[in-house]
Amino acid sequence: MKAGVIGLGAMGAHMAVNLDRAGLLAAIWNRTAQTAATLPVGADVLRAGSPREVAAVADVIITCVSRDADVLEMVDAMTPAIRPDAIVCDTSTVSAATAREAARRLAARAAHFLDCPVSGGVEGARDATLAMMVGGDEAALELARPLLSKVAAKIVHMGPSGSGQATKAVNQIMVAGINHAVTEALAFGAAMGLDMEKVIAVVGSGAAANWFLDKRGRTMVAGTYAPGFKLALHHKDLTIVRDMARERLNGPLTVVDATLADYERLMSEGRGEEDISALYRLKRSQYG
Repeated sequence: MKAGVIGLGAMGAHMAVNLDRAGLLAAIWNRTAQTAATLPVGADVLRAGSPREVAAVADVIITCVSRDADVLEMVDAMTPAIRPDAIVCDTSTVSAATAREAARRLAARAAHFLDCPVSGGVEGARDATLAMMVGGDEAALELARPLLSKVAAKIVHMGPSGSGQATKAVNQIMVAGINHAVTEALAFGAAMGLDMEKVIAVVGSGAAANWFLDKRGRTMVAGTYAPGFKLALHHKDLTIVRDMARERLNGPLTVVDATLADYERLMSEGRGEEDISALYRLKRSQYG
């Protein structure tokens, strides 16, 4: 099987490169053509002029875009040329309802849609160690799995269409809570006058050890917030989570609501393009 990748941002570019290294990449497309033109993949890889051109040559198309409307736009753009039994694997974070609608539209062309959101950050995309949570037809996933294994180390089928996105919502709530805990704890430590290198080393070796502390602890206390995972994108994801909860649940999402409020304050200060660890700025300022 041959792959196409649509969307060559921080995550999609690494996915495309890893597929190319495995000899599985047929075509790429990005809204900014220069990004596709300069991506370090083989000369035989088609730098397509449209999503439709990608769909015409690929058996599995990985989409990696930002928002719900973008996913449906890419599905519609591919539809005229998509092959019967082609599999679209969307790694974006969108609503479960959008995933189900995309699946419906592609089913009308005898093609498959899998919602395949991922977790693991830019590092995971680069190193092909992402966790991938998949909703949709399990048989289609098994056909695509050998290819998807070149971009993700853990691939789990979660259920019918939308289940992958519902699982990603769980992940994004946890990320929000961890972000709050780590940034607040490190801001407290700094306010206590502690040597933060030592704090991170010792705390990161005990019960409080976690990925975010390990990957972002030293950079945040140094005042560096290069993404990573952009704060504005996590804000978008948590807005989706809140909307999903309003459809199905009656209880509050305390961590989500608090994180959205803090992110909105940081975004009003022009921090939306920074890593989510920029929450440390706010926590640190609260301690004077």
